[in-house]
Amino acid sequence: MTKYKLSAIALALMTSAPALAASQADSAGFVEDSSLDLFLRNAYISRDYKNNAPDRSEWGQGAVLTYKSGFTQGTVGFGVDAFGMYGLRLDSSPERAGQPGIDFFMIDNNGDVERDMAHAGAAVKARFSKTVVAYGDQRPVLPVLSHDDSRLLPEAFTGTMITSEEIDGLVVHAGRFTAQHRKSDEGRDSGELKSIDVLGGSYQFNDNIRGALYASDVEDVLKRKYVNLNYVRPLNSGDSLTLDFNGYRTKQEREFDPEEGKNTIWSLAATYATGPHAFTLAHQRSSGDVGYNYGFYQSEDFVGDGGTTIWLANSYWSDFNAKDERSWQAAYGLDFTQYGVPGLSYHVAYVRGTDIDDGTGRGDGTEREFFNQFKYVVQNGPAKDLSVRLRSSALRVSNNASAYNADGNEIRVFVDFPLNIL
Repeated sequence: MTKYKLSAIALALMTSAPALAASQADSAGFVEDSSLDLFLRNAYISRDYKNNAPDRSEWGQGAVLTYKSGFTQGTVGFGVDAFGMYGLRLDSSPERAGQPGIDFFMIDNNGDVERDMAHAGAAVKARFSKTVVAYGDQRPVLPVLSHDDSRLLPEAFTGTMITSEEIDGLVVHAGRFTAQHRKSDEGRDSGELKSIDVLGGSYQFNDNIRGALYASDVEDVLKRKYVNLNYVRPLNSGDSLTLDFNGYRTKQEREFDPEEGKNTIWSLAATYATGPHAFTLAHQRSSGDVGYNYGFYQSEDFVGDGGTTIWLANSYWSDFNAKDERSWQAAYGLDFTQYGVPGLSYHVAYVRGTDIDDGTGRGDGTEREFFNQFKYVVQNGPAKDLSVRLRSSALRVSNNASAYNADGNEIRVFVDFPLNIL
């Protein structure tokens, strides 16, 4: 069969469930199917804001140890998943920390940046046939509840998740979570999440078409629906054309927004892949009473449904999700394997947004972002799978959109090293 690239969103849906055996009947045992992994991350983010806004930067070393047991044998199998996280501050200051878009380490009650932080959690799980029920601390990856793992340490949520794959090609999720662990804090419920219910699934219709429907209800904040349709058409000589549609419809609750604002936002991306090259064009559009709200923590007057719960095409430093905003993207990706450097890749994108209503009545605002990223993954040797990611963004926002977003230059340097211990 011809191999072709799937979109990042389709891949995320495919991997959102825990790694499962084909069925409980295939279980080798609690210990026999267990794994122990250590993930090391050295991360640096710097934001040079314009218009006299203070610059922000943080640098830290993180470590995440994850244990996943197998399932005991029998009609119903039981197991446990556990993790421990530790983050050490390498550089920052009260003047440069405390920015929601970075959020490596919190500023304590004395106005000092935390020197380090640690957090641990666990979940018990049970499996019958091809259905798993897990309760405890988890890191969901769903379009309506997606934990943020794009900073130093990941977020986590506490609750119950059911994942079922009883029908071939269909993955169903149903869950309820009642606590949230902030990525920059040791407290289990630092986000003051009341509850969030999620329900939905994805279905692989055939080799070329995949779809997904999800819904969530964040108590006293908002109700949200999501739809995805992904189509991959193989072409001659191993080329492919991928069309990816993603859309959200949201209604905010009166407790969160007295006006009960509604928002609809969608994106359509087309990617043509040929050899080591990938060319993308995308359009994204937001409409309704408000912009698309997501992520961060309810204690900070945000939504609390995970810092990456925006599975849309035009999401880089800016998410291009303002009220009434329309945005276009042109992007290019290059895999250097064919040029003798396996593991090296490059991605560049330009996104321009217009028609922004920032609520000040100053007319339609604009923003534009120029994004670059190099990534190298070591292919063999003692450092196999170690990756270095260098990313930069230049974001410019017009004066009549300044209440929505701030412009500046951003640099990110991430060194990730996953290690399989057991």
